[in-house]
Amino acid sequence: MPALSGTPGEQDPVFDPAVLQRLLDGPYAALRERVREEQCRPEFAPVVGLARTEYRKQVMAWARQIADDGLGVPGFPVEYGGMGDFGANVAAFETLGHGDLSLLVKFGVQFGLWGGAVHQLGTEVHHERYLRAIGSLELPGCFAMTEAGHGSNVQHIETTATYDVATQEFVINTPGDEARKEYIGNAAVDGQMAAVFAQLVVGGERHGVHCLIVPLRTKRGHLVPGVRIEDDGQKVGLNGVDNGMIWFSDLRVPRDALLNRFADVSPAGVYTSPIENPNKRFFTMLGTLVQGRVCVGAASISVAKNALTTALRYSLVRRQFGPDGAEEVPLLHYRTHQRRLLPLLARTYALHFAQQELSKKFHDVFSDPDPNDQDRRELETLAAGIKATNSWHAMKTIQTCRECCGGAGYIAANRFGAMREDVDIFTTFEGDNTVLTLLCARGLLTGYAADFGGLNPAEMVAFVAGQAVETVVERLFARKIVQVITDALPGSDDERDLFERDYQLELFRWRQGHIVASVANRFRRGLAEGNDPFEVFRFVQDHAADAARAYIELFVLEAFARAVDTCEDPLVKRSLSTLCDLYALSSLEADKGFFQEHGKLASVRTKQITREVNNLCNIVSRQASMLVDAFGIPDAVLGAPIGVKHRV
Repeated sequence: MPALSGTPGEQDPVFDPAVLQRLLDGPYAALRERVREEQCRPEFAPVVGLARTEYRKQVMAWARQIADDGLGVPGFPVEYGGMGDFGANVAAFETLGHGDLSLLVKFGVQFGLWGGAVHQLGTEVHHERYLRAIGSLELPGCFAMTEAGHGSNVQHIETTATYDVATQEFVINTPGDEARKEYIGNAAVDGQMAAVFAQLVVGGERHGVHCLIVPLRTKRGHLVPGVRIEDDGQKVGLNGVDNGMIWFSDLRVPRDALLNRFADVSPAGVYTSPIENPNKRFFTMLGTLVQGRVCVGAASISVAKNALTTALRYSLVRRQFGPDGAEEVPLLHYRTHQRRLLPLLARTYALHFAQQELSKKFHDVFSDPDPNDQDRRELETLAAGIKATNSWHAMKTIQTCRECCGGAGYIAANRFGAMREDVDIFTTFEGDNTVLTLLCARGLLTGYAADFGGLNPAEMVAFVAGQAVETVVERLFARKIVQVITDALPGSDDERDLFERDYQLELFRWRQGHIVASVANRFRRGLAEGNDPFEVFRFVQDHAADAARAYIELFVLEAFARAVDTCEDPLVKRSLSTLCDLYALSSLEADKGFFQEHGKLASVRTKQITREVNNLCNIVSRQASMLVDAFGIPDAVLGAPIGVKHRV
């Protein structure tokens, strides 16, 4: 039997978790600390087993406290009580994700969705009229986009807003039961107004989906005439949020209820927009609301950190079995336990740094008064893919951590059940994850247009990974081009150092380029055979989703590698580099079938990868306590008795 490398019991590599926490907190460390301090107040202590009505009241009380303390609207302009900083808004939301998730969603609905719609789609008249009251929670509101019959297909929602030129009003109607607004947060109890998305009809002509401010209730809580609301009732999770269904019947609102940043209707009933193309106008409007996806992705990683903190701390003190006559050993000394938890820890760190870069990109694009189309497309593509990746990862992490804690993980006080039930919907709201993955793939295939001029073979592969489908079909994927690229792809190389970062990145890039090229080639063949483009895309959806996942995996590794390179503390840098290796090699191991099928890695090589993942797990197991301490989650916020720091 070969000697075991890095077995538990060797000298632990020690670094200061506070140094790593500062790196993780990034430029918004002070704001994050304010949010943590808020969450540590006794009145924010986690609750278990509250009845739905009482839970909703508690969540609303928490939300009002956050608003009173000025933490709700860092993204709002300074003149309306905010910081004028879009990145700060994401950081506050992400940090709140360590606590009660019903509060997080209430926060997101009020300040991010309802407030964000007014801020991003409205103009100065709407800002002056509503933003201060939204930020103070004097004016609770809703974001009414989703309909029962058209969840993800927003462009074809059925609610109508018809302009009446005689009264200079819009008439809001729900034409059928499938057009009811569904799963609307704040609707069942608290919402007084809503940002309602509807088909705009002016002079008998439809102009597509637009957003209007619509009253729901009086300040005393009575429904206004023309509005019907029903409670969605008990849900799988997030029962502190009052989701409801909304119907409208000849509800009249004034002309200036239209949020008119991108389109307006004159008193005489003339529709105008600075964006002539209806599709571009629609996607520009929706693009301004990408903040929701960025925030959900960020919060998903926060919840994964909670689960890992609890499970890893428990695994370091819970002992079971051991050599005859000797003390039982901690769970984390067992390879199977390491294998279950530590690749998830490495992936959580990797996704954290990817999310950090996404948040910065979001801040930069939204801070630019006139961002270019390519930057917006790249942001939307990345936000879709990262949100799906992060929320799926959170669900897997919570369940694995629950199982790794055995019966203790099943105790409600340790929060795994609540986290699992609450995060479940993260995979669906702000866009169904599968739909978002396909959206990411579409962005990947249509986002760029360039020529080969002067590119070397390696650059060709990267180029193919970013081409517009039309360009690929018409120019790049003629038979001879496909052959050139295939011949240019590097073959199997079993002599390279698996810990060489450039080699890891090369493997990820090769996979992405290969899959995207393959998808585009299938698209070319389908169109060449005379098939309808929609049908062609429907038949390559599974392959397109693989392309999106490969793209995100590469972006995540690149982001992690950049974080390692910029880390200045040598001990922290060494630890992060080891985690980055674990993320890269465990990802390659998980997809070894692809690399073997396509002749890139031989079976001997994939077996070597497995051995190295085992060794890396041993090394990381000795740093696990420091690595979860660096997440900076206070015990009062973590709220899990088996996960408190003093136990380790």
